[in-house]
Amino acid sequence: MITHTPRHRSPLVALAIAAVVLLLAVLPAAGEVAAGSSGEGQDGVPPRSLGRELGPFQPLAEPPSAAQPAPEEPTGPLALRAALALALAHNPELAAFSWRVRASEARVLQAGLRPNPEAALTAEDIGGSRSFRGVDQAQTTLELNQLIELGGKRAARLRAAALSRDVAAWDYEVKRLDVFTETAQAFVEVVGAQQQLELASQAVGLGEQVVQTAATRVTAGSASPVEVTKAKVALASAEIERSQARQRLEVARQRLAAQWGGTAPRFAAAEGALEVVHPVPPLEDLRQRLAQTPDLARWASELAQRQATVTLEESKAVPNVTAGAGYRRLSGPDDNALVFRLSVPVPLLNRNQGAILEARRQLAEAGEGRRAAEVGVTAALVTAYQALATAHDQVAALGAQVLPSAQGAFDILTAGYREGRFRYLDVLDAQRTLIAARVQRVRALVDYHTALAAVERLIGEPMQVEDGPDQRERD
Repeated sequence: MITHTPRHRSPLVALAIAAVVLLLAVLPAAGEVAAGSSGEGQDGVPPRSLGRELGPFQPLAEPPSAAQPAPEEPTGPLALRAALALALAHNPELAAFSWRVRASEARVLQAGLRPNPEAALTAEDIGGSRSFRGVDQAQTTLELNQLIELGGKRAARLRAAALSRDVAAWDYEVKRLDVFTETAQAFVEVVGAQQQLELASQAVGLGEQVVQTAATRVTAGSASPVEVTKAKVALASAEIERSQARQRLEVARQRLAAQWGGTAPRFAAAEGALEVVHPVPPLEDLRQRLAQTPDLARWASELAQRQATVTLEESKAVPNVTAGAGYRRLSGPDDNALVFRLSVPVPLLNRNQGAILEARRQLAEAGEGRRAAEVGVTAALVTAYQALATAHDQVAALGAQVLPSAQGAFDILTAGYREGRFRYLDVLDAQRTLIAARVQRVRALVDYHTALAAVERLIGEPMQVEDGPDQRERD
């Protein structure tokens, strides 16, 4: 500490000089502002094209004081686009991720703030003995101290926080695509469940027709009453299946409504065309589009953020300087003095070695995480692609061969049974085969669209294939 004692200097002048000294002391930190502002990273992460036109969740400027009310449940027919828009606007999990992005923006704001100056008032030589009794010999000092960050700490802190914000934005985009895909798959499940319920109702109708036909033949004496009993048993089984199909539909509707935070679905029916099936492109074409998925794109920001954390921890090894200036009143000689203070910690024992090592190892961990993500995404694409190709082939085979054959056999046997040319068991078997083929085709269509949504989720955009011959032969 250095003390200069000018006599008869006004306290206001002394304080003005102290303020100027402090301002000059803070100037070195101003250089870090420009450096920090240039390292804040991207302003945001552009959304993938999948569902981009529907608009993501946009939270309020400040967190609401109470939970947001559930959206009004849609009524009437529900289209896929409307379901997707509802989910992206009101999905609770997506809203939580959006607030994470807002929280990371607040961390960027906090990272750019300088340390506050510190005011100190000290009184010395009070209440002693003899000449120091009372306050006649008191020395009163009013000081302002400012911590000056050295080593580029503020710039490094700003860059690390900005890149952390970018990582949060990528995680939001990952969740947005998850919600989009889960909603599309839930919608497909509802449409499939509706069609399966319709098929189950048709099976009940066919069973009732068989019961009536069997009763007519028994009345005419051309059939045994046992056939009526068998027909009624088959009808009861069909009614049980219809009841189960109705329950599956209700579960699927509830799962779809949950995507937008609903608990009591009120929409009349989900309107979608499961029969729209496109050729499957070659797997290699889809692999080349994997780089667009945010599951991989996010790792560039993740690695940059980990590297920025290493830089930040290394900057903390450079000690900061505390500069201060103040005014001192010496009551004994009735003098005033200026006080200047400059202090710096001596980094003999703690040079932030552990935190630096931890940051470097976390950077290495992120590198391995990126490689693991590449393997995982590629494996997921192959799995989804195989499911898509298998479902596509099943739909084609069922539509071109199985269903026409089953329908033709049932029509022939039904007509022949009325004429007495075939047994009831033959008609019953044909009926079951036809219904099973129809249900199998609906399930194959649901599997196709579910796998298609999974593939589009991985590449981050619509598959967009042209109608025409199957292109997999080019693989």
